[in-house]
Amino acid sequence: MQLACCCGSAACSCCCNCCPKMKQSTGTRIMYAIYFLLVTVICVIMMSPTVVGQMRGQFPTLCENLNAGEDCKTLVGYSAVYKVCFGMSCFFLFFAIFTIRVNTSTGCRAAIHNGFWLVKFVLLVACCAGGFFLPQEETFLEVWRYIGAVGGFLFLLIQLMLLVEFAHRWNTNWSSGVSYNRMWYAALALVTLLLFTAAVGAVAFMGFFYTHPEACLLNKIFLGINGSLCLVVSLLAISPCIQKLQPTSGLLQPGVISVYVMYLTFSAFSSKPKEVAEIGGVNQTVCVFPFNSGTESDKKIVTGLGTIILFEDFDEEKTGSGQNVVYDEREGTIYSYCYFHFVFFLGSLYVMMTVTNWFHFDNHKIEKLLEGSWSVFWIKMASCWVCLVFYMWTLVAPMVCPKRFEA
Repeated sequence: MQLACCCGSAACSCCCNCCPKMKQSTGTRIMYAIYFLLVTVICVIMMSPTVVGQMRGQFPTLCENLNAGEDCKTLVGYSAVYKVCFGMSCFFLFFAIFTIRVNTSTGCRAAIHNGFWLVKFVLLVACCAGGFFLPQEETFLEVWRYIGAVGGFLFLLIQLMLLVEFAHRWNTNWSSGVSYNRMWYAALALVTLLLFTAAVGAVAFMGFFYTHPEACLLNKIFLGINGSLCLVVSLLAISPCIQKLQPTSGLLQPGVISVYVMYLTFSAFSSKPKEVAEIGGVNQTVCVFPFNSGTESDKKIVTGLGTIILFEDFDEEKTGSGQNVVYDEREGTIYSYCYFHFVFFLGSLYVMMTVTNWFHFDNHKIEKLLEGSWSVFWIKMASCWVCLVFYMWTLVAPMVCPKRFEA
């Protein structure tokens, strides 16, 4: 709906009459997510040599006319992704600073945050394009690489915390609905069953395809550790000591956590360099993805999931008059504008590092992510443990610090 408002009042009015009601805060966050995903898609395209080949074949003089070098080297590859993500990160960092201590939606800064989409789109494009005119390119790429690594890892930690919070919120909302309608209990049980079925199925899948009697020792160890930790947190969530302090604690939360941990484990195994073992006197590649399709979708899903988790529903809604917009911030902002933009700033760095395969970017191509790297493997494996430890802390925290949770 807000996207149509960029095109003029007529399109805005038409769209508003056709679209269902939407909270203003939700619409704003969706718009920023669209910007974010648009730049992400552009970065993925820039890393694809297939695109370069098509440009050369169909437009042989395009690169020369644009002064982009041989095969458009300045417009594609890891350096181009770094420059585009630099522009996007500057865009979100600027708005993070611009919206510091904005507590009401009636001020001019809040109005800019919630509107002026065409102007902000032009600003985003200008920021991304400006990255290609930075001086001392080699120094910039070297420094920006380490800044991106730190920011990307911080985004991953925030993503994990948001996932744990989402799991708690989901269980609390559905558990509270049981007192009004018993169908909520059936839905809760069904979803929980599906989650644990998926987690157990993932363990079996990885145990069959990513382990080998004569190789892949790390895979065996970490699959056993992560599977055991998921079982521990599941039993802990329904233990009497936890249930006494947190009556809403159940199996839905550990189900969500277990599925995500298993996914990250699978992602880590897929990102690890190929392992070769001598079987019957012949060297064979073992413990690899069993199908021929590439695992670049793994990176896209992780990035997309991190964006989706950023948007949290709020229980309170205040409907105003007018068109199909729920003005839910009349009495004040319901989320921190500054924090929201800062997370997207870190997300920009995370996208940059993910698309360029973290530190192994020199010869990286989006079509060859099956080659893997140890840095990606350890980052994702550490993320599994951080997620489990953080969720476990949310369970035992009321026992460790009872005074802080008395209210």
